[in-house]
Amino acid sequence: MFHTIHRFSAFALIGLLTGAALALSPHSLEARIILALGTCLCALGVYDLIQRKHAVLRNYPVIGHMRYLLESIRPELRQYFFENDEDEEPFSRDARTLIYQRAKDLESSKPFGTKKRVYDAGYEWLTHSIRPRHIADKDFRVTIGGPACKQPYAASVYNISAMSYGALSGNAIVALNRGAKAGGFAHDTGEGGVSAFHHQGGDLIWEIGSGYFGCRTENGRFDADAFAQTARNPQIKMIEVKLSQGAKPGLGGVLPAAKITAEIARARGVPMGVDCISPPSHSAFSTPLELMEFLGQLRDLSGGKPVGFKLCIGHRREFMCLVKAMLATNFYPDFIVVDGKEGGTGAAPLEFANHMGMPLVEGLTFVHNTLRGAGIRDDIRIGASGKLTSAFDIAKAMALGADWANSARGYMFALGCIQSQSCHTNRCPVGIATQDTLRARALNVPDKAQRVANFHANTLAALAEITGAAGLVHPNDFRPHHIMLREKDRNMVVGNQVYKELPHGFLIAGHDEGDGYLSRWNRADPASFYPNDDGV
Repeated sequence: MFHTIHRFSAFALIGLLTGAALALSPHSLEARIILALGTCLCALGVYDLIQRKHAVLRNYPVIGHMRYLLESIRPELRQYFFENDEDEEPFSRDARTLIYQRAKDLESSKPFGTKKRVYDAGYEWLTHSIRPRHIADKDFRVTIGGPACKQPYAASVYNISAMSYGALSGNAIVALNRGAKAGGFAHDTGEGGVSAFHHQGGDLIWEIGSGYFGCRTENGRFDADAFAQTARNPQIKMIEVKLSQGAKPGLGGVLPAAKITAEIARARGVPMGVDCISPPSHSAFSTPLELMEFLGQLRDLSGGKPVGFKLCIGHRREFMCLVKAMLATNFYPDFIVVDGKEGGTGAAPLEFANHMGMPLVEGLTFVHNTLRGAGIRDDIRIGASGKLTSAFDIAKAMALGADWANSARGYMFALGCIQSQSCHTNRCPVGIATQDTLRARALNVPDKAQRVANFHANTLAALAEITGAAGLVHPNDFRPHHIMLREKDRNMVVGNQVYKELPHGFLIAGHDEGDGYLSRWNRADPASFYPNDDGV
């Protein structure tokens, strides 16, 4: 009986309100509006009772819709009213605020001390010097390109990570590239190809994915002539082959035909009206040795520009297969970008986003130590990407082996991203991650381009300050022992005890330094990615 009364309480309330309005003023406009509204709500209630899709609405007609309304705005309620400043969802309010302030060229200092719980497990800090240095030149650079590279590139230590036109709007791409030009740093195109929006004068890193967008044949294979024609553009400084990405390693992608505009089709070299597919793996190579051959082909076709690859570490033995292929062919890529699984501007299945791929700290440490163990670390530069938005993040990445850092979401925040997490819906509220022209027009390109440049400059200024405070002259001088951390509450540990830097040449010499390096190395085959046993 109680449930029956409760079910029809909404109808009773509607009836009481409508009756009261008609009794007080039966012929007024207000009464007619209330009557019409009451009729609509009653009709909605009847529909709720007879529909079979939502059990909540059958049991709680009309008022049950409040549940769905509140659920739909739950992320916004949490972000604006209930989220702690330190909660990472996935970026904390403090992290976002720092980026916004630096992008707007505002004071970013904080009063009244740290909010961090400095005695809790997981807290990290950098050691400083009694004799700090003043660093006047904050334009930190790293030269990328080995002896076989004819056009080495002096890259900034902080660049824009891979984000494709198609995932981002044309206005967002224009603002990013103009900001990169103003600040003198690089802009990775993402695997979506080089579009007309990229041609704003900023340095480009052309990313080549498994779909070979911008350099593909009609059947989706690699087109050497098309690649050469684009790669020789002087605006393109480096070529990056994407093996995997942090957000969804081992997974391809599909851009539905309905979302493909004429400009996306031109940039990617795909037809209109057909789904645009990125396969999970490349067709241009299938073994480590073939990948080295492919990279060599790209270097030649580009006129000797730096070539390398990006990956999120999965099976560690497979990366060792690549390193053995380098030794076997005497071909060394100019760079490797390690993408942490915490990266990811685009959408990914929840299982992949949460549980596939190695986080940046472990992936970067492994790549750095493997190259050291093979004796070729000095021949190859390492980039790092994955939630690197502050000077401390960059310094830590460099301490663990990176030569430079990339950021995608950091520069999205500089453009005005509010972390609505609607990137995959085409309804980005600030016109960044959308192809909706009405939404994209809200993004003021000149203003946002300046903010991108400001964010870069102010972050490097902060990096110079903490580098100097540590008594160093360049952020590449950071080493694991400059990091201190707590593994347990009140238990202080030096970074090189946790992030071990292993000896040069230990793998070649057959020395076992622990952590499974040598056993994986012995199982690695330069001629195949497949294991010769059950290990990984």
